[in-house]
This record gives sequence, C-alpha cells and structure tokens, in this order.
Amino acid sequence: MSAPSHGCVPSLIITIDGPAGTGKSTVAHQLARRLDIDSLDSGSMYRAASLVAIERGIDPADGEGLAEALGRVELRFDWETRPPTLRMDGRDISQRIREMDVSGIVSDVAKCPPVRAVLVGAQRQIGAEHPRLVSEGRDQGSIVFPDATVRFYLDADPRVRALRRVRQLSESGLEVDVAEVTEDIRRRDRIDSTRSDGPLICPEGAIIIDTSKLEIDEVVERMVQAVQDRIQEEAD
Repeated sequence: MSAPSHGCVPSLIITIDGPAGTGKSTVAHQLARRLDIDSLDSGSMYRAASLVAIERGIDPADGEGLAEALGRVELRFDWETRPPTLRMDGRDISQRIREMDVSGIVSDVAKCPPVRAVLVGAQRQIGAEHPRLVSEGRDQGSIVFPDATVRFYLDADPRVRALRRVRQLSESGLEVDVAEVTEDIRRRDRIDSTRSDGPLICPEGAIIIDTSKLEIDEVVERMVQAVQDRIQEEAD
C-alpha cells in the first residue's frame, strides 16, 4: 500500500479508536479535511482481507493462509481521492467491503495474529509516507501509533451505533435489518474487546468523546480544538 513520500514535513499523527458505529470514519474524513491532512480507514484493510477470504474460499480463522494470500494481492489506497478509495488488484472495493457478508467475518479475521502483523506493518508504512495523517480504527492509538500527537476514543450506545450503520448502508443502496446489524455490532464488540492481539481498548491518555447525542460537526469541532491546543502546547 505504498504512496509517494511527502518529504520533510512536521509529523502530525492523530488517531481515532472506538467500536463500530461511533462515527469514526466520517469524523476522521472531516477532521482530515479541516486540518488539510490525509486520512486512513484502517478497518477497511481488515475488510479487504475479509473479502480475500470470501472470494478465495479461505477460512477466516486460517490466519497463516489468509496472510499468505494477502501477500499475493495488491491492496492500494488512491490518495488522489477524498476519502481515499481502496483498490484490490486495480478494482475499487470501497463499497463491496461494506456489505454484510464482509461485516460478518471481519472481527474474526482481525483477531488473527498473522493477518494483524501484515496489516499493522502496512499501516505503519503508510504513516511513514504520510506523516500528517488522521488514522482511525480499533488499535491505532494503542498499538499502531502509540506516540501519536493526539489520540481520541469515540464511544456511543450500541442501539445508536446500529441505527447509524443501518442509515450508512441504506445510503449506499444496501437493504439491511436493524436487529441483524445490532446483533452484529454487539458480537463484534465482544470479539474486538477480548482478542489477545491488539484488542479494542481506550488508549492511555486518549481524549474520550461519547458521540451518542452529538452531531458529527460537534464532534469534529471538539477534535479540531483539541488538536490545535496540543499543537500550541508543543510550540510553547
């Protein structure tokens, strides 16, 4: 997932972690636009790995086999688009990886240490090539970029998260059941929080924002202010 280097520019890595449906992706894209920096949806990389498992008939629990298969496909972000689109062997898979069959196995795929080793390495490489970056996911502030300039943790009530995900999928033209999505989110929470490798946790020192009753603009505004405050602190 290589990209051109941005040269010698001041590093500004911002991480946003939290469970599914808290608005991480939308917030990350808007925050990146406000700050005029790049954004990375790390979860899309695990979804891409899940799609590889589906299309190649690999057991999601077969971490070694799936990691090997990932080495034979080209996963590349198109950094000319905002948000960056993800391509697999030249095919835009940005919409395909949001479908329920992928969502149903992504947490199982993400808990496989061999897969995590491959993708965490790829994420750190992206961070090296894009030193001014908003990176969102489950372990960005705790594992991938523990020295990030600012770390956020977003949370929200599971029911609220489910309704948001249903709305997001519906806007993409996908018909889904609220109860099915709610159960999928609860199941993913359990798996993500209890896995042994890179579990979903609130990173130490992270700024926690409960988005249950906040509009996206309100969340982004709080984050912009926190980033500006941190930059000012480091400059003083």
